Amino acid sequence: MPMPDQSAAAKAPAPPEFELELYVSGATPNSVRAVRNAKALCEKHLSGRYVLRVLDLYQQPELATRAQLVAAPTLLRLRPLPRRQLVGDLSNEQKVLSALGIG
Repeated sequence: MPMPDQSAAAKAPAPPEFELELYVSGATPNSVRAVRNAKALCEKHLSGRYVLRVLDLYQQPELATRAQLVAAPTLLRLRPLPRRQLVGDLSNEQKVLSALGIG
């Protein structure tokens, strides 16, 4: 007798270990650096284990209130808990890794 197929939920990929949101303000120099630095750090240290969403507060200002932000660029680590928040262009690699709990 054939085994029943696994449910669609069982076949769905596991959620990424790290869930990050980077809030930027348009194409300002600090925002451009933050995007570049966040992507490079994620690929170098979290390859295949993260999702990074880049959200522009210039285009969607209501996001700042929802996320309780006071400055941009800001990187939020939503997963794993506890939530962590970093403000700046993310240029100090060791400080970013330490704050995110990576290495």
